[in-house]
Amino acid sequence: MEMHGEESEFTFIQREKLAAPWSLALVGFGKRRCRRWSEDRLIFARFVPGFRICGSEVVSNEARAMHNVGLAGLTFWSPNINIFRDPRWGRGQETPGEDPLLTSKYAVGYVTGLQNAGAGDSLKVAACCKHYTAYDVDNWKGVERYTFNAVVSQQDLDDTFQPPFKSCVVDGNVASVMCSYNQVNGKPTCADKDLLSGVIRGDWKLNGYISSDCDSVDVLYNNQHYTKTPEDAAAISIKAGLDLNCGNFLAQHTVAAVQAGKLSESDVDRAITNNFVTLMRLGFFDGDPRELPFGNLGPSDVCTSSNQELAREAARQGIVLLKNSGALPLSASSIKSMAVIGPNANASFTMIGNYEGTPCKYTPPLQGLGANVATVYQPGCTNVGCSGNSLQLDAATKAAASADVTVLVVGADQSIERESLDRTSLLLPGQQPQLVSAVANASRGPCILVVMSGGPFDISFAKSSDKIAAILWVGYPGEAGGAAIADVLFGYHNPSGRLPVTWYPESFTKVPMTDMRMRPDPSTGYPGRTYRFYTGDTVYAFGDGLSYTSFAHHLVSAPKQVALQLAEGHTCLTERCPSVEAEGAHCEGLAFDVHLRVRNAGKMSGGHTVFLFSSPPAVHNAPAKHLLGFEKVSLEPGQAGVVAFKVDVCKDLSVVDELGNRKVALGSHTLHVGDLKHTLNLRV
Repeated sequence: MEMHGEESEFTFIQREKLAAPWSLALVGFGKRRCRRWSEDRLIFARFVPGFRICGSEVVSNEARAMHNVGLAGLTFWSPNINIFRDPRWGRGQETPGEDPLLTSKYAVGYVTGLQNAGAGDSLKVAACCKHYTAYDVDNWKGVERYTFNAVVSQQDLDDTFQPPFKSCVVDGNVASVMCSYNQVNGKPTCADKDLLSGVIRGDWKLNGYISSDCDSVDVLYNNQHYTKTPEDAAAISIKAGLDLNCGNFLAQHTVAAVQAGKLSESDVDRAITNNFVTLMRLGFFDGDPRELPFGNLGPSDVCTSSNQELAREAARQGIVLLKNSGALPLSASSIKSMAVIGPNANASFTMIGNYEGTPCKYTPPLQGLGANVATVYQPGCTNVGCSGNSLQLDAATKAAASADVTVLVVGADQSIERESLDRTSLLLPGQQPQLVSAVANASRGPCILVVMSGGPFDISFAKSSDKIAAILWVGYPGEAGGAAIADVLFGYHNPSGRLPVTWYPESFTKVPMTDMRMRPDPSTGYPGRTYRFYTGDTVYAFGDGLSYTSFAHHLVSAPKQVALQLAEGHTCLTERCPSVEAEGAHCEGLAFDVHLRVRNAGKMSGGHTVFLFSSPPAVHNAPAKHLLGFEKVSLEPGQAGVVAFKVDVCKDLSVVDELGNRKVALGSHTLHVGDLKHTLNLRV
């Protein structure tokens, strides 16, 4: 859910009036000169479509403003749209979550806002969807991304890993796609002609360039030993469809590859052309930059009051309330003292996650809460690792015992989860569970647990504890995180965030992170992955999230039966078929509406995300259920509104078969909205 860009040698070349085109195409991004920049990472609020565009427009405005004074480039290697497949993944914090539809919608919304929605083919900044594809192992028990071979079935590839990238290119018109370090089924992605030229360029019609991840061409030669010579590595990558190299490997070896006849000049021309297409879309050949669109943006457009308020609002929207026994919201007027405890209680830098920029200012949790009531602070542990002698129980429990209310802020930081570091446990780090339990037992008043992290934790002990009155997950909430936490705890904002990932129990760590299968295998006890396929117990489920009010759903209208009109002579007219192909004349215009009435049945205004799920017939190892759409409504107490979903039968109700073909399953589909269930029969 992080927005980030990477300035690099490519963008320095742009500012230097374009060095030799050969350098542009083949030197590409110099890793040592990379400078990472971002606006607040929590711009995307969970399941809030408008924030994806609004937030990324702020990112691009500030990026152009910084570019205009020579402080930033215009090629942003963002967003990360890999599926958060395994809860231990260190880079899961960068992604929108585990669902392909959610991730696809995020990708399109974010890229559209970043690149300048509604401006035709011109770009305010150039986005990049990464890391293509099936990339979600960094460093787990010694298995590193540089040598990992992701063994993925065609069904899982087309059903889970590819949809966000397809949406990013086809619907988002993204300027670039980055291939990943890992291999997929024995081939490095940056040297796989089928994946690059065949799919991205051929099937999806990318209008831009394909970049390597930093040094991944070097990696496929020196780490994976995929080719015998460096010239072979340069040739196979460029011929596969790679246009830009992050690093200096191609600069060092491409000329020799051409001279040896392993690579033609036309292959190099193609790569250069694709890079220049992006430069043209950015306006580099359109005259004085000050006279171009966005040329008037400057320092006054960075860290504006509205941008800072957006950071706070996005953090508020992203907070997920997981438990509330009635203690929340708090009343500031009735609290004389609050104990603020935990290794993340006074966090600042931690709040902005990884690929961080320079915030306008920090509002840590301690400061945000202290702006409302008198506070007493104890870290409880000297750091989030909370190991050895770093536990400081006596001071923490004394503070909790003397306060009217206690807020515990625990979780992780980049020492626990990050790029190049996956977790091996789903428990809170070190002695944090002991700290939480001791403080909760000692608390004189209600004890509220706040978890700050990118990935999920097994906090079953806290969920079931009578001593812990409420639990919130705040992610890495950005520069205004502390203010947003206070806004939610004191009821100035009614929480509406939902979990974008499944929270698994610690027992899930018995499953090897390297097993890429999405679907369960009952014969071996393999439980599958994500809410779509996972068959085991959960701590919290995908989509969980509470409010200070209650919402009631009522189905207004939805068809009970839908018929596909097949062409004369179709075999399924005479034979019994479990499914039919999800393309052709029978799919044209085949859609229906689902209308729902949503009412705020409580006493507080609030936002509510309505999810529409479908459980398809049990054919082709289909998901147990999958997301068809989501819409967020804001309602006053007693107010009702109608939410409408347009369901395209062949797009939304289809599943991917064992060979990777999309099929419409015939038979009974169950539509879910909250506790509502509606059966729809799809027939020929």
